[in-house]
Amino acid sequence: MRKIARIAPSLLAADFARLGEEMAAIDAHVDWWHLDVMDGHFVPNLAIGIPIIEAIRPHTNKPFDVHMMTTNAHAYLEALRSAGADQVTVHVEAYPDPTAVADRARELELRFGLVLNPPTDVEAVLPYVELCDVVVVMSVAPGFGGQAFIPSVLDKVERLRKWVDSRGLPTDIEIDGGIDGSNVGRARNAGADVFVAGTSVFRAPNPVEAIAELRRAIAEA
Repeated sequence: MRKIARIAPSLLAADFARLGEEMAAIDAHVDWWHLDVMDGHFVPNLAIGIPIIEAIRPHTNKPFDVHMMTTNAHAYLEALRSAGADQVTVHVEAYPDPTAVADRARELELRFGLVLNPPTDVEAVLPYVELCDVVVVMSVAPGFGGQAFIPSVLDKVERLRKWVDSRGLPTDIEIDGGIDGSNVGRARNAGADVFVAGTSVFRAPNPVEAIAELRRAIAEA
């Protein structure tokens, strides 16, 4: 039996001048909030930092899924937890052996996950899936919003789904990048549980209806 699908809008696509308003407008319709933290080194961009996480935390009780696109995520786990993060994901490209950072996350009572970029083979994460509450498959190159979905990554989602299910693991499979109504059904059929949607939600004429469209497409998959 498949898990309930969860929608996690990415704040990277929101209007930062109206961040609180944009969150409030759709908060009742989302399952998680996805927050991208970027350091300008691991990816060529700077984005959401700890002060923003801390500032928006009082305005929602939905889980914060914090995606660390950084080279040294382990150094910020305690600060992220204090700011209000519920789950932190780090890149397997930055942590080829994530055991220590996973252990530290557990000590802080953070959910932990690994992310793999489109060129990275799924083999890189398979030995560590049991450490993870979630594995995130990037369906665009990390660092910038508004990119086109890369269909070939669905093969990795399928492989992860089989790996997780064959071992009876509770690990979620999340897909991040270019998700909209045209591809979310395929991602669901491949085995994804959590769907990060940025541009397709926040840049839609009606963000609430955009989320409803995603849910309909998932239900029909």
